[in-house]
Amino acid sequence: MTGETEAETGPRSEGALRIASYNMRKAMGTDRRRDPHRIMRIVKALSADVVVLQEADRRYAPRPSALPLQELEALTGMKRVPVPGNVSLGWHGNAILVGPDAVIDEVEYLELPGIEPRGALVADLSLGDRELRVIAAHLGLLRPSRKGQLSAMFDHLAERPSRPTVIAGDMNEWSQKVGLGRLARRFTIHAPGNSFHARLPVAALDRIALDDRLELAHGGVLETRETRRASDHLPIWVDVRPR
Repeated sequence: MTGETEAETGPRSEGALRIASYNMRKAMGTDRRRDPHRIMRIVKALSADVVVLQEADRRYAPRPSALPLQELEALTGMKRVPVPGNVSLGWHGNAILVGPDAVIDEVEYLELPGIEPRGALVADLSLGDRELRVIAAHLGLLRPSRKGQLSAMFDHLAERPSRPTVIAGDMNEWSQKVGLGRLARRFTIHAPGNSFHARLPVAALDRIALDDRLELAHGGVLETRETRRASDHLPIWVDVRPR
């Protein structure tokens, strides 16, 4: 696996976990080339403890993974959180990758309401001596759908034992002020920079939300020549610490 992407996220903040999110558009680039190895180079370059992916599977049933599962761990240094079946990387296209030493304590699969099929992948992780719940989601195109999807996630959380929680993904919300109020009342939403469109970033569609047990140390967007071509979104990342 060769290429030009290098880690440009800078050194990790001391004592922090790095969480990244990337809408990889089924590995279809803005150059109209489907290149899964390019996506895996970028995942590795993020140097993250957890990478949340959207559009990680091909569109039609049986929705095979857009990345080669047999090569994934060797080429990215990360393992996947399991999903039902043996052909897909994600659940409704949402995938979570974690470092090789991470312990996956529990995984749950949510069906979300809306006019199009959507879901969320919920993983309880142990990362060294830290517990973390990661929710990977790709919210709907319409604001009423997004509101219902967020409510469904909060209803699920209300029934689960508490642990520090991150919600990450493509929120599909262009506004920085409205549309995600249900999330903002419970979490602090971070948009580290404009991530869409990759060739001319004008919108912060990709966001990472932290509950009140986590705080942001640093964050940014990985923008390189390769990330501008690999997908229509740029990957984002945050370094987080316990409060």
